[in-house]
Amino acid sequence: MSENQTLYEIIGGETRLRELVDRFYDLMELEPEFAGIHALHPKPNDSSREKLFMFLSGWMGGPDLFVERHGHPRLRARHLPFGIGTSERDQWLRAMAWAMEDIGIEEDLRMRLMQSFYQTADWMRNKAD
Repeated sequence: MSENQTLYEIIGGETRLRELVDRFYDLMELEPEFAGIHALHPKPNDSSREKLFMFLSGWMGGPDLFVERHGHPRLRARHLPFGIGTSERDQWLRAMAWAMEDIGIEEDLRMRLMQSFYQTADWMRNKAD
């Protein structure tokens, strides 16, 4: 990993990021342990997949697709209609960790990303446990 590379480049760009997001949503649909967060998403979840892909693209230093199409992410505000507690946070994090492992992201990068994902996911909590 070069200091000058973005996370987007390190992860493998558009193709690899889309693979990660698709695996994340596939796991959410397939695995019973993610039923809580799966229930919060519209069916089909194509728009959710696309929005997460676009958001992560810009968040990782790649093309700022989400902002170009939807404006500022306002993550917390956009998620306020959905009850997000510790269980939902942990399900999201577990699904993302599993997806990163499944597509072969190296452990050092997974740990780096999980630290950042945890901070954001924890900040998104909006209901008491």
